[in-house]
Amino acid sequence: MLTRRSMLVLSGTSLALAACGKGGSTNKGGVLRVGSQRGGTKALLNASGTLDGIGYSVEWSEFPAAQPLLEAIGSGAVDLGLAGDAPFLFAYQAGSPIKAVQAQTAIGRPSRALGIVVPASSPVQSLTDLKGKRIATTRGSIGHYLILRALAAEKLPPDYVRITYLSPSDAKAALQSGAVDAWSVWVPYITLALSEGYRVLVDGKSLLAGAGFDVASDAAIAGKRELLKDFVAREAAALEWAKAHVDDYAKVLSRETGLPFGIAREMSIRNARVAVPFTPSLIAEQQTVVDTFRAAGEIKATRSIKDAFLTL
Repeated sequence: MLTRRSMLVLSGTSLALAACGKGGSTNKGGVLRVGSQRGGTKALLNASGTLDGIGYSVEWSEFPAAQPLLEAIGSGAVDLGLAGDAPFLFAYQAGSPIKAVQAQTAIGRPSRALGIVVPASSPVQSLTDLKGKRIATTRGSIGHYLILRALAAEKLPPDYVRITYLSPSDAKAALQSGAVDAWSVWVPYITLALSEGYRVLVDGKSLLAGAGFDVASDAAIAGKRELLKDFVAREAAALEWAKAHVDDYAKVLSRETGLPFGIAREMSIRNARVAVPFTPSLIAEQQTVVDTFRAAGEIKATRSIKDAFLTL
């Protein structure tokens, strides 16, 4: 079963780790503080070796989800980190001093990277069966956004279900205990849940664009722009490497997350991404995210979308 230990391994706690490329980076070129969700950017860069020979140091901090990562960036504790479009825009509209500096999109629609799941034994067979029932997710997350988009697609109001805001590990425990009826979740947590027989009621196909962004603080952009530019270029190369080296990447994911190799491999496939430029169409898609949260009364959306994106 999906044990508490497995969830704690995935969720982890925020910890700082000095990290050098295999080629031996030094402090001479400065320090870039990078936040990573568990099994995310840190695993990708370490597996690919694209940090080899860098002329600066990377200090990693790990987080269980995008929300605490974005809080760390906004507070200045971290310079850069990858987050989904929904949590980024949620934080941006809340006034956080951050900007997206590089975009990533899912290879194909994100139908397998996130979903609303229920236990195999649940009588719930569709979203409409969840009327008045509790769905756990993290506030402002892509899971939260998926719930709102799924309800809108069915022409159902946001209060059709009862959204319970929990961390991933607490959400899983609540689902197992019956305290909630469903869980809206993303990789790596959904990968492990599906391996244990949990069913998907709704996935991201046709509902979400699947964009993610490297997000930097305004202070880091002002003071470490060249380091940021170099790092995101290496990250883009690492994404290309991962597409061609699934097993090699999965080995590092397994080691980083504590997940079995087979589950880590499935996770790498589910979450395959590619770096893309900020195109007008990509930015226009983000207005849908903002409008969805605003329509549900979750944000006021007083900041202009176009000011949220910066090409280094």
